[in-house]
Amino acid sequence: MDNNSDLSKLPMMTLKDIPDPKPDAKEIVALVKQSGRVTGYQLSDGQMLGKEQAVSLAKNGGIQGVGIASRKGSEYLKSIPDGNETNNLGNLPSV
Repeated sequence: MDNNSDLSKLPMMTLKDIPDPKPDAKEIVALVKQSGRVTGYQLSDGQMLGKEQAVSLAKNGGIQGVGIASRKGSEYLKSIPDGNETNNLGNLPSV
C-alpha cells in the first residue's frame, strides 16, 4: 500500500465544500488582519470583505481558488491545494 498517495489527499479532506467558481469569479489578493488574525480578504477588484461575506460569496461561486473549511463551528476560506505554495492564502500580503 502506498501511504504517500493517502497523505497527498489530506489537504483536500480539510475542506468541507469546494464551490464551482463562476467565469467572473474574483481572486483573493491580500488578507485583512487585525492583531495578527485574519478578519477578511481583499479581492482582485479591490473590494474588502469580512470572513463571513467572503465565505458567502465563495459559496455562490464569486471567488476562485478557495474551498470552505470549518473550525470550532466557524467557516473560513482555505486555498485549494494545487502543489503551488505561492498562491496559498497564508503567503499573500496583509493589508
